[in-house]
Amino acid sequence: MASWRDCKAWQDAGLVLSTTSNEACKMYDATLTQYVTWKNDKSLGGIEGTLSKLQAADPSFSMGHVIANGLVLIGTGSSVRLDRKLDDAIRKMVAVSQSQPLTEREKLHVSAIELFANAQLPRACEVWEQILQNHPMDLLALKFAHDTYFYLGQQTQMRDSVARVYPHWTPDIPLSSYIKGMYSFGLMETNFFDRAEKLAYEALAINPTDAWSVHTLAHVHEMKADVKRGLAFMKQTENNWKDSDMLSCHNYWHWALYLIEKGDYETALTIYDTHIASRCQLSGTMLDVVDNSSMLYRLQLEGVNVGDRWKQVNQLTKKHAKDHILIFNDVHFLMSSLGAQDHKTTQELLATLQELAQVPDEDHELNLVPELGLPLLQSFVEFEMGNYDKAVELLYPVRYRLVEIGGSNAQRDVFAQLLIHAALNCKSKANQKLARCLLIERDELRPNSPLTERLMRKTTTLHALG
Repeated sequence: MASWRDCKAWQDAGLVLSTTSNEACKMYDATLTQYVTWKNDKSLGGIEGTLSKLQAADPSFSMGHVIANGLVLIGTGSSVRLDRKLDDAIRKMVAVSQSQPLTEREKLHVSAIELFANAQLPRACEVWEQILQNHPMDLLALKFAHDTYFYLGQQTQMRDSVARVYPHWTPDIPLSSYIKGMYSFGLMETNFFDRAEKLAYEALAINPTDAWSVHTLAHVHEMKADVKRGLAFMKQTENNWKDSDMLSCHNYWHWALYLIEKGDYETALTIYDTHIASRCQLSGTMLDVVDNSSMLYRLQLEGVNVGDRWKQVNQLTKKHAKDHILIFNDVHFLMSSLGAQDHKTTQELLATLQELAQVPDEDHELNLVPELGLPLLQSFVEFEMGNYDKAVELLYPVRYRLVEIGGSNAQRDVFAQLLIHAALNCKSKANQKLARCLLIERDELRPNSPLTERLMRKTTTLHALG
Protein backbone atom coordinates (compact mmCIF):
# COMPACT_ATOMS: atom_id res chain seq x y z
CA MET A 1 0.00 0.00 0.00
CA ALA A 2 1.21 3.51 -0.80
CA SER A 3 2.74 5.60 1.95
CA TRP A 4 0.09 8.28 2.26
CA ARG A 5 0.95 11.53 4.05
CA ASP A 6 -0.22 11.99 7.66
CA CYS A 7 -0.82 15.23 9.59
CA LYS A 8 2.88 15.87 10.21
CA ALA A 9 3.88 15.19 6.60
CA TRP A 10 1.35 17.77 5.37
CA GLN A 11 2.58 20.23 8.00
CA ASP A 12 6.20 19.66 6.96
CA ALA A 13 5.18 20.37 3.35
CA GLY A 14 3.83 23.76 4.46
CA LEU A 15 0.24 22.67 3.81
CA VAL A 16 -1.30 22.36 7.26
CA LEU A 17 -4.57 20.44 7.38
CA SER A 18 -6.93 21.29 10.24
CA THR A 19 -7.59 17.84 11.61
CA THR A 20 -6.00 15.67 14.30
CA SER A 21 -6.82 12.50 12.34
CA ASN A 22 -3.84 10.96 10.58
CA GLU A 23 -6.24 8.65 8.74
CA ALA A 24 -8.20 11.63 7.37
CA CYS A 25 -4.96 13.22 6.14
CA LYS A 26 -3.89 9.98 4.49
CA MET A 27 -7.24 9.50 2.75
CA TYR A 28 -7.13 13.13 1.57
CA ASP A 29 -3.72 12.36 0.02
CA ALA A 30 -5.07 9.14 -1.52
CA THR A 31 -8.05 10.97 -3.04
CA LEU A 32 -5.86 13.74 -4.43
CA THR A 33 -3.45 11.18 -5.89
CA GLN A 34 -6.22 9.32 -7.72
CA TYR A 35 -7.57 12.61 -9.09
CA VAL A 36 -4.15 13.71 -10.38
CA THR A 37 -3.11 10.32 -11.79
CA TRP A 38 -6.48 9.65 -13.49
CA LYS A 39 -6.74 6.21 -11.93
CA ASN A 40 -9.00 4.74 -9.27
CA ASP A 41 -7.13 2.77 -6.61
CA LYS A 42 -9.10 -0.47 -6.37
CA SER A 43 -7.52 -1.37 -3.01
CA LEU A 44 -9.26 1.68 -1.53
CA GLY A 45 -12.52 1.26 -3.44
CA GLY A 46 -11.56 4.02 -5.88
CA ILE A 47 -12.14 7.71 -5.21
CA GLU A 48 -15.64 6.99 -3.93
CA GLY A 49 -14.44 4.44 -1.38
CA THR A 50 -11.54 6.66 -0.35
CA LEU A 51 -13.85 9.60 0.30
CA SER A 52 -16.07 7.37 2.47
CA LYS A 53 -13.03 6.42 4.55
CA LEU A 54 -12.00 10.08 4.76
CA GLN A 55 -15.46 11.13 5.94
CA ALA A 56 -15.56 8.34 8.54
CA ALA A 57 -12.11 9.29 9.90
CA ASP A 58 -13.13 12.91 10.58
CA PRO A 59 -16.64 14.12 9.56
CA SER A 60 -15.69 17.72 10.41
CA PHE A 61 -12.50 17.82 8.30
CA SER A 62 -13.03 20.90 6.13
CA MET A 63 -10.59 19.95 3.37
CA GLY A 64 -12.31 16.58 3.18
CA HIS A 65 -15.55 18.38 2.33
CA VAL A 66 -13.68 20.63 -0.12
CA ILE A 67 -12.14 17.80 -2.13
CA ALA A 68 -15.34 15.72 -2.09
CA ASN A 69 -17.56 18.55 -3.33
CA GLY A 70 -14.94 19.86 -5.73
CA LEU A 71 -14.63 16.51 -7.46
CA VAL A 72 -18.40 16.25 -7.97
CA LEU A 73 -18.48 19.75 -9.46
CA ILE A 74 -15.38 19.29 -11.63
CA GLY A 75 -16.98 16.20 -13.18
CA THR A 76 -19.64 18.54 -14.69
CA GLY A 77 -22.30 15.84 -14.40
CA SER A 78 -24.18 17.59 -11.61
CA SER A 79 -24.80 21.03 -10.15
CA VAL A 80 -26.49 22.56 -7.12
CA ARG A 81 -29.26 23.78 -9.43
CA LEU A 82 -30.11 20.16 -10.26
CA ASP A 83 -29.04 18.18 -7.23
CA ARG A 84 -30.48 18.89 -3.77
CA LYS A 85 -28.00 16.47 -2.19
CA LEU A 86 -25.05 18.37 -3.68
CA ASP A 87 -26.58 21.69 -2.62
CA ASP A 88 -26.88 20.37 0.95
CA ALA A 89 -23.28 19.13 0.83
CA ILE A 90 -22.03 22.59 -0.20
CA ARG A 91 -24.04 24.22 2.62
CA LYS A 92 -22.65 21.70 5.09
CA MET A 93 -19.08 22.39 3.90
CA VAL A 94 -19.56 26.12 4.55
CA ALA A 95 -21.16 25.52 7.96
CA VAL A 96 -18.40 23.12 9.04
CA SER A 97 -15.73 25.60 7.94
CA GLN A 98 -17.34 28.38 9.97
CA SER A 99 -17.58 26.25 13.11
CA GLN A 100 -13.82 25.84 13.62
CA PRO A 101 -10.53 27.70 13.27
CA LEU A 102 -9.00 27.10 9.81
CA THR A 103 -5.87 28.34 8.09
CA GLU A 104 -6.32 31.16 5.58
CA ARG A 105 -5.50 28.69 2.78
CA GLU A 106 -8.29 26.34 3.84
CA LYS A 107 -10.80 29.22 4.08
CA LEU A 108 -9.91 30.20 0.52
CA HIS A 109 -10.43 26.60 -0.65
CA VAL A 110 -13.94 26.61 0.84
CA SER A 111 -14.65 29.94 -0.85
CA ALA A 112 -13.44 28.70 -4.26
CA ILE A 113 -15.69 25.62 -4.17
CA GLU A 114 -18.66 27.75 -3.10
CA LEU A 115 -18.03 30.07 -6.07
CA PHE A 116 -17.72 27.10 -8.44
CA ALA A 117 -20.97 25.67 -7.07
CA ASN A 118 -22.63 29.00 -7.88
CA ALA A 119 -21.34 28.71 -11.46
CA GLN A 120 -18.88 31.58 -10.99
CA LEU A 121 -15.98 29.70 -12.52
CA PRO A 122 -13.67 32.64 -13.34
CA ARG A 123 -13.92 33.91 -9.75
CA ALA A 124 -13.17 30.43 -8.38
CA CYS A 125 -9.97 30.41 -10.48
CA GLU A 126 -8.97 33.77 -9.01
CA VAL A 127 -9.22 32.31 -5.51
CA TRP A 128 -7.17 29.22 -6.42
CA GLU A 129 -4.51 31.51 -7.89
CA GLN A 130 -4.50 33.49 -4.63
CA ILE A 131 -3.77 30.22 -2.79
CA LEU A 132 -0.99 29.30 -5.23
CA GLN A 133 0.81 32.61 -4.79
CA ASN A 134 1.55 31.68 -1.18
CA HIS A 135 1.41 27.88 -1.51
CA PRO A 136 2.79 26.87 -4.93
CA MET A 137 2.79 23.19 -3.93
CA ASP A 138 -0.94 23.11 -3.18
CA LEU A 139 -1.78 20.50 -5.79
CA LEU A 140 -5.53 20.58 -5.19
CA ALA A 141 -5.68 24.31 -5.96
CA LEU A 142 -3.45 23.82 -9.00
CA LYS A 143 -5.46 20.92 -10.44
CA PHE A 144 -8.88 22.46 -9.78
CA ALA A 145 -7.70 25.68 -11.46
CA HIS A 146 -6.18 23.73 -14.37
CA ASP A 147 -9.39 21.83 -15.09
CA THR A 148 -11.59 24.91 -14.67
CA TYR A 149 -9.48 26.98 -17.07
CA PHE A 150 -9.98 24.11 -19.52
CA TYR A 151 -13.78 24.41 -19.16
CA LEU A 152 -13.50 28.18 -19.65
CA GLY A 153 -11.37 27.81 -22.78
CA GLN A 154 -8.70 29.93 -21.10
CA GLN A 155 -5.73 28.15 -22.59
CA THR A 156 -3.07 30.75 -21.77
CA GLN A 157 -4.22 30.96 -18.16
CA MET A 158 -4.19 27.15 -17.95
CA ARG A 159 -0.58 27.11 -19.14
CA ASP A 160 0.64 30.04 -17.06
CA SER A 161 -0.99 28.84 -13.86
CA VAL A 162 1.35 25.84 -13.93
CA ALA A 163 4.31 27.84 -15.27
CA ARG A 164 4.23 30.09 -12.18
CA VAL A 165 4.64 27.18 -9.77
CA TYR A 166 6.65 24.77 -11.94
CA PRO A 167 10.14 25.65 -10.56
CA HIS A 168 8.95 24.86 -7.01
CA TRP A 169 8.10 21.25 -7.91
CA THR A 170 11.42 19.52 -7.29
CA PRO A 171 11.70 15.75 -7.92
CA ASP A 172 11.49 14.90 -4.18
CA ILE A 173 7.91 16.21 -3.90
CA PRO A 174 5.17 13.55 -4.26
CA LEU A 175 3.48 13.59 -7.69
CA SER A 176 5.96 16.17 -9.08
CA SER A 177 6.31 14.34 -12.41
CA TYR A 178 2.58 14.86 -13.03
CA ILE A 179 3.14 18.62 -12.94
CA LYS A 180 5.28 18.17 -16.07
CA GLY A 181 2.28 16.53 -17.76
CA MET A 182 -0.07 19.31 -16.72
CA TYR A 183 2.35 21.97 -17.88
CA SER A 184 2.98 20.18 -21.17
CA PHE A 185 -0.76 20.11 -21.91
CA GLY A 186 -1.04 23.91 -21.47
CA LEU A 187 2.00 24.41 -23.69
CA MET A 188 0.51 22.14 -26.35
CA GLU A 189 -2.84 23.97 -26.32
CA THR A 190 -0.99 27.26 -26.89
CA ASN A 191 1.00 25.74 -29.79
CA PHE A 192 4.37 25.32 -28.05
CA PHE A 193 4.52 21.80 -29.46
CA ASP A 194 8.26 21.13 -29.12
CA ARG A 195 8.42 22.24 -25.48
CA ALA A 196 5.22 20.31 -24.72
CA GLU A 197 6.63 17.16 -26.30
CA LYS A 198 9.91 17.46 -24.36
CA LEU A 199 8.15 17.82 -20.99
CA ALA A 200 5.68 15.02 -21.66
CA TYR A 201 8.52 12.63 -22.53
CA GLU A 202 10.37 13.72 -19.35
CA ALA A 203 7.25 12.86 -17.32
CA LEU A 204 6.94 9.47 -19.03
CA ALA A 205 10.60 8.71 -18.38
CA ILE A 206 9.85 9.08 -14.65
CA ASN A 207 6.49 7.29 -14.81
CA PRO A 208 5.52 5.45 -18.03
CA THR A 209 1.93 4.95 -16.72
CA ASP A 210 1.26 8.72 -16.70
CA ALA A 211 -1.81 8.63 -18.95
CA TRP A 212 -2.12 12.44 -19.02
CA SER A 213 1.36 12.87 -20.52
CA VAL A 214 0.50 10.18 -23.10
CA HIS A 215 -2.61 12.25 -23.79
CA THR A 216 -0.57 15.42 -24.36
CA LEU A 217 1.61 13.63 -26.91
CA ALA A 218 -1.51 12.26 -28.61
CA HIS A 219 -2.64 15.89 -28.99
CA VAL A 220 0.73 17.01 -30.38
CA HIS A 221 0.58 14.38 -33.15
CA GLU A 222 -3.08 15.25 -33.81
CA MET A 223 -2.35 18.98 -34.15
CA LYS A 224 0.46 18.22 -36.58
CA ALA A 225 -1.67 15.67 -38.49
CA ASP A 226 1.25 13.31 -37.94
CA VAL A 227 -0.85 10.17 -38.30
CA LYS A 228 2.04 7.73 -38.64
CA ARG A 229 3.82 8.84 -35.45
CA GLY A 230 0.53 9.15 -33.58
CA LEU A 231 -0.58 5.61 -34.38
CA ALA A 232 2.85 4.17 -33.59
CA PHE A 233 3.01 6.02 -30.26
CA MET A 234 -0.43 4.89 -29.09
CA LYS A 235 0.26 1.30 -30.04
CA GLN A 236 3.69 1.25 -28.35
CA THR A 237 2.41 2.75 -25.10
CA GLU A 238 -1.06 1.11 -24.88
CA ASN A 239 -0.14 -1.31 -22.10
CA ASN A 240 1.07 1.60 -19.95
CA TRP A 241 -2.16 3.63 -20.05
CA LYS A 242 -5.02 1.25 -20.82
CA ASP A 243 -5.66 0.63 -17.09
CA SER A 244 -6.05 4.33 -16.35
CA ASP A 245 -9.79 3.90 -15.96
CA MET A 246 -10.54 7.65 -15.94
CA LEU A 247 -8.59 8.47 -19.10
CA SER A 248 -8.19 5.31 -21.17
CA CYS A 249 -11.44 5.91 -23.10
CA HIS A 250 -10.20 9.36 -24.08
CA ASN A 251 -6.80 8.06 -25.15
CA TYR A 252 -8.48 5.43 -27.32
CA TRP A 253 -10.58 8.28 -28.76
CA HIS A 254 -7.34 9.99 -29.81
CA TRP A 255 -6.16 6.74 -31.38
CA ALA A 256 -9.38 6.53 -33.40
CA LEU A 257 -8.99 10.18 -34.51
CA TYR A 258 -5.78 9.26 -36.34
CA LEU A 259 -7.67 6.48 -38.12
CA ILE A 260 -10.46 8.85 -39.18
CA GLU A 261 -7.83 11.30 -40.40
CA LYS A 262 -6.26 8.48 -42.39
CA GLY A 263 -9.64 7.38 -43.79
CA ASP A 264 -9.47 3.97 -42.12
CA TYR A 265 -13.05 4.09 -40.86
CA GLU A 266 -13.44 0.36 -40.29
CA THR A 267 -10.55 0.21 -37.79
CA ALA A 268 -11.78 3.42 -36.15
CA LEU A 269 -15.18 1.78 -35.61
CA THR A 270 -13.49 -1.32 -34.21
CA ILE A 271 -11.69 0.82 -31.62
CA TYR A 272 -14.96 2.62 -30.92
CA ASP A 273 -16.86 -0.62 -30.33
CA THR A 274 -14.09 -2.36 -28.40
CA HIS A 275 -12.77 0.42 -26.19
CA ILE A 276 -14.72 3.68 -26.40
CA ALA A 277 -18.39 2.62 -26.29
CA SER A 278 -17.80 -0.13 -23.72
CA ARG A 279 -15.89 2.15 -21.32
CA CYS A 280 -18.52 4.87 -21.63
CA GLN A 281 -21.34 2.46 -20.79
CA LEU A 282 -19.42 1.42 -17.67
CA SER A 283 -18.44 4.90 -16.45
CA GLY A 284 -21.11 7.28 -17.75
CA THR A 285 -18.68 10.16 -17.08
CA MET A 286 -19.06 13.37 -19.07
CA LEU A 287 -15.62 13.00 -20.66
CA ASP A 288 -16.48 9.54 -21.96
CA VAL A 289 -19.96 10.61 -23.10
CA VAL A 290 -18.50 13.56 -25.02
CA ASP A 291 -15.93 11.30 -26.69
CA ASN A 292 -18.62 8.87 -27.84
CA SER A 293 -20.79 11.61 -29.35
CA SER A 294 -17.85 13.36 -30.99
CA MET A 295 -16.46 10.14 -32.48
CA LEU A 296 -19.74 9.07 -34.07
CA TYR A 297 -20.42 12.58 -35.37
CA ARG A 298 -17.01 12.83 -37.05
CA LEU A 299 -17.51 9.45 -38.69
CA GLN A 300 -20.96 10.54 -39.87
CA LEU A 301 -19.51 13.74 -41.38
CA GLU A 302 -17.11 11.50 -43.30
CA GLY A 303 -20.12 9.67 -44.75
CA VAL A 304 -19.78 6.56 -42.57
CA ASN A 305 -22.95 4.71 -41.63
CA VAL A 306 -22.67 4.20 -37.86
CA GLY A 307 -25.80 2.04 -37.66
CA ASP A 308 -27.66 1.92 -34.35
CA ARG A 309 -24.71 3.12 -32.28
CA TRP A 310 -26.34 6.53 -31.69
CA LYS A 311 -29.24 4.93 -29.81
CA GLN A 312 -26.94 3.50 -27.15
CA VAL A 313 -25.21 6.85 -26.62
CA ASN A 314 -28.53 8.70 -26.58
CA GLN A 315 -29.71 6.49 -23.70
CA LEU A 316 -26.94 8.11 -21.64
CA THR A 317 -27.12 11.66 -22.95
CA LYS A 318 -30.88 12.25 -22.93
CA LYS A 319 -30.89 12.05 -19.13
CA HIS A 320 -28.72 15.20 -19.18
CA ALA A 321 -30.53 17.12 -21.92
CA LYS A 322 -32.00 19.62 -19.44
CA ASP A 323 -28.92 19.95 -17.19
CA HIS A 324 -27.17 22.82 -19.00
CA ILE A 325 -24.02 22.83 -16.91
CA LEU A 326 -21.61 23.39 -19.81
CA ILE A 327 -22.45 24.45 -23.39
CA PHE A 328 -19.64 22.12 -24.49
CA ASN A 329 -21.52 19.17 -22.97
CA ASP A 330 -24.85 20.37 -24.38
CA VAL A 331 -23.62 20.41 -27.96
CA HIS A 332 -22.41 16.82 -27.62
CA PHE A 333 -25.76 15.76 -26.13
CA LEU A 334 -27.37 17.42 -29.15
CA MET A 335 -25.17 15.47 -31.57
CA SER A 336 -26.45 12.33 -29.89
CA SER A 337 -30.17 13.20 -29.99
CA LEU A 338 -29.86 14.27 -33.63
CA GLY A 339 -27.96 11.11 -34.49
CA ALA A 340 -30.58 8.93 -32.77
CA GLN A 341 -33.35 11.02 -34.41
CA ASP A 342 -34.76 11.65 -30.95
CA HIS A 343 -36.72 14.79 -31.86
CA LYS A 344 -38.35 15.10 -28.44
CA THR A 345 -34.99 15.28 -26.62
CA THR A 346 -33.60 17.70 -29.20
CA GLN A 347 -36.53 20.06 -28.67
CA GLU A 348 -36.32 19.72 -24.89
CA LEU A 349 -32.62 20.51 -24.91
CA LEU A 350 -32.99 23.64 -27.02
CA ALA A 351 -36.16 24.93 -25.31
CA THR A 352 -34.90 24.50 -21.75
CA LEU A 353 -31.55 26.09 -22.61
CA GLN A 354 -33.29 29.09 -24.15
CA GLU A 355 -35.53 29.38 -21.11
CA LEU A 356 -32.65 29.31 -18.62
CA ALA A 357 -30.65 31.85 -20.60
CA GLN A 358 -33.48 34.41 -20.43
CA VAL A 359 -33.16 34.80 -16.66
CA PRO A 360 -30.32 37.17 -15.65
CA ASP A 361 -27.86 35.20 -13.57
CA GLU A 362 -24.22 35.12 -12.46
CA ASP A 363 -23.90 31.70 -14.11
CA HIS A 364 -20.88 32.10 -16.39
CA GLU A 365 -22.01 29.45 -18.88
CA LEU A 366 -25.61 30.61 -19.20
CA ASN A 367 -24.40 34.13 -19.97
CA LEU A 368 -22.69 32.70 -23.07
CA VAL A 369 -25.84 31.04 -24.35
CA PRO A 370 -27.62 33.83 -26.32
CA GLU A 371 -24.65 34.96 -28.43
CA LEU A 372 -22.65 31.74 -28.58
CA GLY A 373 -24.40 28.63 -27.30
CA LEU A 374 -27.67 28.89 -29.21
CA PRO A 375 -26.13 29.78 -32.61
CA LEU A 376 -23.73 26.84 -32.25
CA LEU A 377 -26.43 24.34 -31.28
CA GLN A 378 -28.87 25.61 -33.88
CA SER A 379 -26.22 25.25 -36.60
CA PHE A 380 -26.16 21.50 -35.90
CA VAL A 381 -29.95 21.34 -36.20
CA GLU A 382 -29.94 23.28 -39.49
CA PHE A 383 -27.20 21.05 -40.89
CA GLU A 384 -29.21 17.96 -39.95
CA MET A 385 -32.25 19.41 -41.73
CA GLY A 386 -30.23 20.10 -44.88
CA ASN A 387 -30.36 23.90 -44.39
CA TYR A 388 -26.65 24.28 -45.09
CA ASP A 389 -26.62 28.00 -45.89
CA LYS A 390 -28.41 28.68 -42.59
CA ALA A 391 -25.90 26.48 -40.72
CA VAL A 392 -23.03 28.53 -42.18
CA GLU A 393 -24.85 31.79 -41.39
CA LEU A 394 -25.08 30.75 -37.72
CA LEU A 395 -21.69 29.10 -37.24
CA TYR A 396 -19.26 31.21 -39.27
CA PRO A 397 -19.66 34.46 -37.25
CA VAL A 398 -18.95 32.70 -33.92
CA ARG A 399 -16.08 30.44 -35.03
CA TYR A 400 -13.40 32.47 -33.27
CA ARG A 401 -15.41 32.63 -30.04
CA LEU A 402 -15.97 28.88 -29.77
CA VAL A 403 -12.86 28.55 -27.59
CA GLU A 404 -14.95 30.20 -24.84
CA ILE A 405 -17.07 27.08 -24.40
CA GLY A 406 -13.98 25.12 -23.39
CA GLY A 407 -12.60 21.79 -24.50
CA SER A 408 -9.32 21.28 -26.31
CA ASN A 409 -8.34 22.43 -29.80
CA ALA A 410 -8.67 18.81 -30.94
CA GLN A 411 -12.14 18.43 -29.42
CA ARG A 412 -13.43 21.69 -30.92
CA ASP A 413 -12.14 20.70 -34.35
CA VAL A 414 -15.46 18.92 -34.91
CA PHE A 415 -17.07 22.39 -35.14
CA ALA A 416 -14.54 23.46 -37.78
CA GLN A 417 -15.29 20.29 -39.72
CA LEU A 418 -19.03 20.92 -39.47
CA LEU A 419 -18.61 24.45 -40.86
CA ILE A 420 -16.55 23.17 -43.81
CA HIS A 421 -19.04 20.40 -44.60
CA ALA A 422 -21.95 22.84 -44.35
CA ALA A 423 -20.22 25.31 -46.68
CA LEU A 424 -19.35 22.51 -49.13
CA ASN A 425 -23.01 21.45 -49.28
CA CYS A 426 -24.36 24.97 -49.83
CA LYS A 427 -26.05 25.96 -53.07
CA SER A 428 -24.60 29.43 -52.67
CA LYS A 429 -21.40 29.90 -54.70
CA ALA A 430 -20.14 32.32 -52.03
CA ASN A 431 -20.33 29.64 -49.33
CA GLN A 432 -18.73 27.04 -51.61
CA LYS A 433 -15.88 29.51 -52.07
CA LEU A 434 -15.78 29.97 -48.28
CA ALA A 435 -15.34 26.20 -47.91
CA ARG A 436 -12.29 26.34 -50.15
CA CYS A 437 -10.83 29.30 -48.20
CA LEU A 438 -11.35 27.45 -44.89
CA LEU A 439 -9.59 24.40 -46.31
CA ILE A 440 -6.63 26.44 -47.55
CA GLU A 441 -6.36 27.90 -44.03
CA ARG A 442 -6.58 24.41 -42.52
CA ASP A 443 -3.89 23.10 -44.83
CA GLU A 444 -1.54 25.92 -43.83
CA LEU A 445 -1.96 25.30 -40.11
CA ARG A 446 -2.07 21.50 -40.26
CA PRO A 447 -0.06 20.49 -43.36
CA ASN A 448 -0.26 17.05 -44.96
CA SER A 449 -3.64 16.23 -43.47
CA PRO A 450 -5.34 13.41 -45.43
CA LEU A 451 -8.74 14.63 -44.18
CA THR A 452 -8.09 18.12 -45.57
CA GLU A 453 -6.94 16.62 -48.87
CA ARG A 454 -10.16 14.60 -49.17
CA LEU A 455 -12.27 17.68 -48.57
CA MET A 456 -10.14 19.72 -51.00
CA ARG A 457 -10.96 17.17 -53.72
CA LYS A 458 -14.65 17.84 -53.09
CA THR A 459 -14.19 21.57 -53.67
CA THR A 460 -12.36 20.81 -56.94
CA THR A 461 -15.33 18.67 -58.05
CA LEU A 462 -17.76 21.44 -57.14
CA HIS A 463 -15.67 23.97 -59.05
CA ALA A 464 -15.65 21.69 -62.11
CA LEU A 465 -19.42 21.25 -61.89
CA GLY A 466 -19.90 24.98 -61.52
